[in-house]
Amino acid sequence: MSDQEENGGWGLETQAIRTGHVRTHEQEHGEPIFPTSSFVYGSAAEAARKFCGEEAGNVYSRFTNPTVDTFQKRLAAMEGGERCIATSSGMSAILSTVLALLEAGDEIVASRSLFGSTVSLFDKYLGKFGITTHYVELSNLEAWEAAITPRTRLLFAETPSNPLSEIVDISALADIAHRHGAWLAIDNCFLTPALQRPLELGADLIIHSATKYLDGQGRAIGGAVVGPDKELEALFGVVRTCGPCLSPFNAWIFTKGLETLRLRMNAHCENAQLMAEWLDSHPAVRKVHYCGLPDHPQHELARRQQKAYGAVLGFEVDGGRTAAWSVIDATRILSITGNLGDVKTTITHPGTTTHGRLSDEQKAAAGISEGLIRIAVGLEDLDDLKADLSRGLDSLRSP
Repeated sequence: MSDQEENGGWGLETQAIRTGHVRTHEQEHGEPIFPTSSFVYGSAAEAARKFCGEEAGNVYSRFTNPTVDTFQKRLAAMEGGERCIATSSGMSAILSTVLALLEAGDEIVASRSLFGSTVSLFDKYLGKFGITTHYVELSNLEAWEAAITPRTRLLFAETPSNPLSEIVDISALADIAHRHGAWLAIDNCFLTPALQRPLELGADLIIHSATKYLDGQGRAIGGAVVGPDKELEALFGVVRTCGPCLSPFNAWIFTKGLETLRLRMNAHCENAQLMAEWLDSHPAVRKVHYCGLPDHPQHELARRQQKAYGAVLGFEVDGGRTAAWSVIDATRILSITGNLGDVKTTITHPGTTTHGRLSDEQKAAAGISEGLIRIAVGLEDLDDLKADLSRGLDSLRSP
């Protein structure tokens, strides 16, 4: 049995720990870091063969590095993909995908419920080069179908969405995309392969901000794309030529983060479910957005296509921005930051941070209200987190 066949047959936890590491002559047990810019050859002829791709091997760390390769092989195995290309950030993963697959005049259909920087990338920058994006409600399959034109080449969605935990039926959306000859890309950074496997549901490409849960401890910036070898070869060409590459050190951090991914995600989800239920019962909270709650509009869909409900939730308070900021500012344990995916619980006001660059109309369409607060639930003691949030929430009830 080949290594590829064997790795494909391993369970996720084994893939997360064993895949991709080829021991050097030193016979190290842990994965090594190769902090080198270039590689040497035994002869000019060998160098020529490797530079032109006639012979496999390392050329230059912008596009070939053993540490990065370990991370790529490991994540590809865990997602069930043929190949993975790592990038310098989640945003560069999205940009590289579009540069590889689309050209001027092509169109994207995307969910309204996207990370603010993704919307800015699509509208402000890709629009300059003749790539048009149409936005639809994430869960409305009829709207997706209606927005597609003969020039549509890519459907792009985050599911669950940020920060309202909206869900789309990936299998149904894949059917729509393929019927029209388009690719479906799913941003899977909220759930990771530990909780959701979009390729098995029909998606063509998976996008990751490895900065989030793949790392899990807020240490490094990086991204990745997983999918078929043909499309990923085109994306490899973009990374090789344009240079949005992942550093060996960050690749090593992500590789080690994958080893505990399922354990961490299970613990995150357990805390988040209990936090959502507690917030849902709090008199100062008007609404909780979390697909793990039974009254969430896509709860049953989330239950079917996910192994759990994730760790990110949003909740709304009356009183708009003033009330939301007062809750945030009253915390002492939760970290006030726009990042997520950390073992440390984070809290932010999406309307003025992660989605702050959107217009008022775009915010309204995406459901980003002034009273909305986002929490990415970490691994602290849940009673401590509740007490920390209660300080601000309880003050909203005071006369």
